Amino acid sequence: MCHLGILAYGSLIEEPGKEIKPIIRERISGVETPFCIEFARSSAKRDGAPTVIPTESGGARVQATILVLEENISVERAQDLLWRRETGTESPDTHYKKPANPTPNRMVIEELAHFSGVETVLYTKLGSNITDLTPENLAELAIKSAQGNAGSKNEDGISYLISLKRQRIVTPLMPAYEEAILKKTNTRTLEDALAKIRNHNL
Repeated sequence: MCHLGILAYGSLIEEPGKEIKPIIRERISGVETPFCIEFARSSAKRDGAPTVIPTESGGARVQATILVLEENISVERAQDLLWRRETGTESPDTHYKKPANPTPNRMVIEELAHFSGVETVLYTKLGSNITDLTPENLAELAIKSAQGNAGSKNEDGISYLISLKRQRIVTPLMPAYEEAILKKTNTRTLEDALAKIRNHNL
């Protein structure tokens, strides 16, 4: 059994970050999340783009990947690295501290024991902050993020959605969400929508 891993079910699969990437020794793909996820959070670091989070109602269990870490990595260090990656914190001197009274905007790192052949698997949990959870509103948030600074760094909502599609991750809202983006941008593909926005044609 592997010692320690991180459950990736979003951008973490393709972009584990500069601190985590070098210590990945194996990837276990085709693992189903033990919880449902949905595009229920607007990410500040992505200029408001919708991102997937674990949800208590709605959503769906999706295909995920476990990033198995090197044997010498402790749980505490992995928590620090995951927290810094997810919060965009650059300083290696900052450390994760589990909040005593978590709020919807405070990230919590949870643990799964003996999951898919791995002794301890970490994953992040944040609360929902999108009250109008409709495809049209998600599309508006994604397009706005692509028009902002996040768009120039491929960290916008449309780029994020394209990445999830590459990983064959599907949530109940995704098909209508994608269709709303295409309709609002008058394009046929998400790539075309992104190009149109970047060329300032929208």
